[in-house]
Amino acid sequence: MISIDRVHEMLEEIAAEFPEEFFESLNGGISLLPDVKYSPHARHNDLYILGEYCRDMMGRYIVIYYGSFLRTYGHLKEERFYSELKKTVAHEFTHHLESLAGERGLEIQDREDLEDYLYRDERWK
Repeated sequence: MISIDRVHEMLEEIAAEFPEEFFESLNGGISLLPDVKYSPHARHNDLYILGEYCRDMMGRYIVIYYGSFLRTYGHLKEERFYSELKKTVAHEFTHHLESLAGERGLEIQDREDLEDYLYRDERWK
């Protein structure tokens, strides 16, 4: 099992790989929480939220959920786990950059992916 301290180190390494411009207006940076977070749309506790881009009164920030990552990717070797973590950070950065640009492409894609999940779940009942 990959410890939360190791995942924090990975996040620091991953963050260093992104251009400084990506952090513009991301005043809260990237946080790692120990939580397992389920999608409110999960029907069988099988749809985890791995990360979120947040815009609220605290500002703009990215949250990564260690518990969700362990549940989803805890069985993987560290190199592959790192790759999945990096994909999630890139995904959340895309939300951030699109937000700054007034775009919603990834938000729309996420909604379509959720609709596909819900449709598949209905078919297998």
